Amino acid sequence: MSEAERGLIDEIEVDTSNLYREEIFTDLKVATIRRLAPILPDGSDDPARPVIFVGQTTLMSQAGPVPVQCPIEAASLADAMKAFPAAVNQAVERMVEEAREMQRQEASRIVVPGRDTGPGKITLG
Repeated sequence: MSEAERGLIDEIEVDTSNLYREEIFTDLKVATIRRLAPILPDGSDDPARPVIFVGQTTLMSQAGPVPVQCPIEAASLADAMKAFPAAVNQAVERMVEEAREMQRQEASRIVVPGRDTGPGKITLG
């Protein structure tokens, strides 16, 4: 390991003001919900910060399995379970829109030989 790599490792430190305890709940079919409970450095609950819920699932597509992860706005695990389908749906809609935007950007980059490309075009032949 080089000195530069050791220096980077020496710079790693735990952010003790942003600690969470993670619990995972699943129906063993489609839904996984992670509950991140804020804690203090001694491991006790930190009531000053909100609990965070994150939903996870895997959808099947023509290209194979697609992992989906989404934040869930909820105050309790029961609320998170109820909100899970809508949160996943919103995440999938965002993913589809992002994929379409990437396709649009890629399509606009395609240069077709022989087409007028505007001022300064070079024509061979």
